[in-house]
Amino acid sequence: MQNASLAKPVWLHADAYERYMGRWSRQVAPPFLRWLDRPAGQRWVDVGCGTGALSAAVLARCAPARVTGVDPSEGFLRKAREQLGDRAELHCASGDALPLAGGCSDATVAALMLNFAADPAAVVKEMARVTAVGGCVAAYVWDYGGRMDLIRGYWDAARELEPTVPSQDTGPRVALCRPEALAALFEQCGLAQVATRAVDIAMHFANFDDYWQPFLGGQGPAPAHAMGLPAPQREQLRERLRQRFAARAGDAFELGARAWAVRGIVAA
Repeated sequence: MQNASLAKPVWLHADAYERYMGRWSRQVAPPFLRWLDRPAGQRWVDVGCGTGALSAAVLARCAPARVTGVDPSEGFLRKAREQLGDRAELHCASGDALPLAGGCSDATVAALMLNFAADPAAVVKEMARVTAVGGCVAAYVWDYGGRMDLIRGYWDAARELEPTVPSQDTGPRVALCRPEALAALFEQCGLAQVATRAVDIAMHFANFDDYWQPFLGGQGPAPAHAMGLPAPQREQLRERLRQRFAARAGDAFELGARAWAVRGIVAA
C-alpha cells in the first residue's frame, strides 16, 4: 500500500507545526498511551517523532527504561531536543530505514505520520523489525475524511470558493485515515492481535486568529495550499472560514477531532 498520489509535504518549521498540529497531537497522546497499557520499564521507539509530542507523553506517563526518537527533519529534531533534553536519544532518519538494531524496542509507536509515508508498509515493517517478540507496534492518524473539523472545514470552504480546488485535500485520498485500512496494513505486515480504536478530542480556539494563523505557517497540505494562494484569494478564504466558525460561536469556539489508533503484537 503506497501513498504515491500524495505530494510530499515539507516539514521544516517546528514552531509553525506546533501551532498548527503539534498542540493537538499532545492531546491525543495520553489516551493513546492509556489504550496501549504498556508496563513500566520498557524501551520505546517513537518513529516520526517530530517535535517530540508523543515522546514527551511517554516520558511523563509510562516510566520508560529508554525513549528513542527518529525523524527525517532536522528542524523538528531541534525542537524535540529543546523539549526532551537528554531524556531521549534522537536520530535523523526516515521511518522506512530506522538506524536501530532489530529487537531493540518493546513498544514502537508513530504519531500522525503513516499517512504521509510514501510506503506505509515499509515503515510498519521497520517498526516491527526493531520491536522484540511480544512487543507492541502502534500508531495513530487523523480521521481526515471524517471527524477532523479543523482541516475538513478548511477544504470545504476552499472548495466552495474554487470547485476545482487542487487535490491537496487529504481526506478523500488517504486510505489510512480509516480503521479498516489501518488494521489491514498491520496484518499485512505480519502483526498479531491487531486492534483499532477512535480517540476523540476537543479543539478549543481562543478566537478565530487562533484557528487561522497556523495555516500561514506552510506546514502540511492545507497550510501549503493557503500560502500558495494569491493574497486576495487567501483573504477571501479566511473570511469564508471566519463566517463558518467564529460568527457561529462568538469569540471563542470549539471543533471536534478524531484520531484512529491501531496496535499489533510482534509474533514469534
